[in-house]
Amino acid sequence: MERTLAIVKPDGVRKGLIGEVIRRFEAEGLRVVALKMLQMSKEEAEGFYAVHRGKSFYEGLTRFMSSGPVVVMVLEGEGAIERVRGIMGATDPQKAAPGTIRRLYADNVQENIVHGSDSPESAAFEIPYFFSAIEICS
Repeated sequence: MERTLAIVKPDGVRKGLIGEVIRRFEAEGLRVVALKMLQMSKEEAEGFYAVHRGKSFYEGLTRFMSSGPVVVMVLEGEGAIERVRGIMGATDPQKAAPGTIRRLYADNVQENIVHGSDSPESAAFEIPYFFSAIEICS
């Protein structure tokens, strides 16, 4: 079983989409094995997105991600990383496939409702960024 991190971003929380996002993941056979709501400080967002430091969108992204509560979760299932990315859709909602979360609900590339780990390596960094081993219930 593979695990991945998913985040309902501040815009998704503001729009009342927490349940819908979780429902979409569960409907596709993924199991939620850890879940919590929190608000990242700017510094915590900068640490989480450190891989993007120096890129043109980094400052705006970290400001946005610390602008309000988020819901972080660990999802588990066969091929979880790719499956979550497919359910979310392309980063740019205009390029996302019909029926995906981002195509249906996102406003733009930055405020695009959800985040998901893009590789096993990023999942290995991202999951323990928010969850200790005791908080993950397989």
